[in-house]
Amino acid sequence: MDYLKTAIPSQLISERGSNLVVINPGSANIRVGLAQQDAPFTAPHCIARCTSQVPKRNVQDQMLNSQVTTAQHMEREKAYDIIASLLKIPFLDEEVTNSSSFQRKMGRVDAYNPQNGRKDSVFSWTDVYERQSSTLVADSLEDKDLPSTSLAQREGGHMDLGQRKYRPFICGEESLKISPTEPYCFRRPIRRGHFNISQDYPVQQVYEDLHTLWDWMLVEKLHIPQSERNMYSAVLVVPETFDNREIKEVLSIVLRDLQFSSAVVHQEGLAAAFGNGLSTACIVNIGAQVTSVICIEDGVSLPTSEKTLPFGGEDISRCLLWTQRHHQTWPQVRTDMLTKPIDMLMLNELKESYCYIQEGEVDAVAVVQSYEDGMPAASHRTRLTALNVPPMGLFYPTLLVPDVYPPPPRSWFNDYEDMLEETWHFDYPRRPDMVDSLYPGFNIGLPMWDSYPMFQTKPKKEEKVGLAEAITSSILSTGRIDLKRKLFCSIQLIGGVALTEGLIPAVEDRVLHAIPSNEAIDTVEVLQSRTHPTFVSWKGGAILGILDIGRDAWIHRMDWIHNGVHVGIGRKYKDSYYVQAQATCYINS
Repeated sequence: MDYLKTAIPSQLISERGSNLVVINPGSANIRVGLAQQDAPFTAPHCIARCTSQVPKRNVQDQMLNSQVTTAQHMEREKAYDIIASLLKIPFLDEEVTNSSSFQRKMGRVDAYNPQNGRKDSVFSWTDVYERQSSTLVADSLEDKDLPSTSLAQREGGHMDLGQRKYRPFICGEESLKISPTEPYCFRRPIRRGHFNISQDYPVQQVYEDLHTLWDWMLVEKLHIPQSERNMYSAVLVVPETFDNREIKEVLSIVLRDLQFSSAVVHQEGLAAAFGNGLSTACIVNIGAQVTSVICIEDGVSLPTSEKTLPFGGEDISRCLLWTQRHHQTWPQVRTDMLTKPIDMLMLNELKESYCYIQEGEVDAVAVVQSYEDGMPAASHRTRLTALNVPPMGLFYPTLLVPDVYPPPPRSWFNDYEDMLEETWHFDYPRRPDMVDSLYPGFNIGLPMWDSYPMFQTKPKKEEKVGLAEAITSSILSTGRIDLKRKLFCSIQLIGGVALTEGLIPAVEDRVLHAIPSNEAIDTVEVLQSRTHPTFVSWKGGAILGILDIGRDAWIHRMDWIHNGVHVGIGRKYKDSYYVQAQATCYINS
């Protein structure tokens, strides 16, 4: 700590940040970069693999509830009318009388990602063929991935005089733009904050896809080949939704497969607080598919305050499509964001550019793209309406109707070791009554899935409430009135949806009205983010890695491969719950 008091921040960054890689995986995007960088490289967290057989479906995602039931449809319409009343716009079954006047909203262009401004360029499908000078396939993966398949070898394919070969895999945004006529199977290894494991997507394939994706990011974006990774350490910034085994598996991927010399794991909530230089805050992470709420006090996470909501930005995009189709403003084209990744990309861009929260009718003229099978992309200039309704679904989740994914097999969670606790002194098998007797009031977090086998009497983490109720419940669970008052005035919104115009005053107003009248609290404030909300957790992970001089919580590669984490060794992974607040004080000094 004496060194931290005397060192200049730029000196620390240059000394420790050049060989420290920060990895922040999410359901929709992955962010990877060196700790000394100002911003990470960001790419869609998806991969498409070439297959020699025609796949049953190009998108390998498991939809348990892709169709809206009658009851859900009625609840959605009811939620729409409630929102319409609040926003002072016509109800769902009313005609919009002032159709000639509308407000035109300019698209948002993020300063750190200039490629978002290329919406008017001519669209072209991804080139799926290998080129002589291509560097997309790392030498270290050539013997691990699917072999390339030439057109002449593929049954039913076209003869190609050049005998060109398909690229064995395509990652990131390019994978979203692969024509559905090409022999590729599209996959997202993480869904709704968990590994996307099911009978159609085996666990080993999920691991291989994560390994290939992360290796591709390291080689193509950071230019770090596998042969040099023993000179680098990794900081894993993982979502709060990750379970014990998922944390262990990503550690194995980083240390065993990607061959980093050492690694440490921190959770997004605490990393976000450090990324904004806060020691105490309520972190609200509105991601693409999951929203997480957790409170931080003096640089330490409070696990009992954690809340998980099963919806995010992609659900708002789906709601945007439903709203326009109901109002008959959407072009007569086949837009399907569940089975066509390019449509998901297009709808997300429309949501980011045109959706915001404001009273009154919010319309806009926008260009809608259609990508029909076997036809070139077409543009349709159309008028979109009720653009302020979809983001209000954060407060009325029945409007969003999130898709439900089947959980992995129950045996996958049979893990008696908790990566988030000091548990080697517990007797096994652990029972809830035993934990309660040793640690009264101690709450062990559970995964989103129902019927967790070890702790059936404990509540689920997933909440069936809106954003305002989740924030209020999380803060009130902390107990002390002084802490609650401080947290209600230190709410931090992060994630891509946090950029939605009008969201901050909407959160402040609805959280204030959600506080029970018997609580002596009359002020709610959402703090402006000092770092861009989309990568503030990544930035916090970089800060934690740079300032962790002692490295007590770091795990070395050979220790993990030979020993892992097991009972009785006296040394265990320490989660960010145990990170002390001195580093935060240093940041603020």
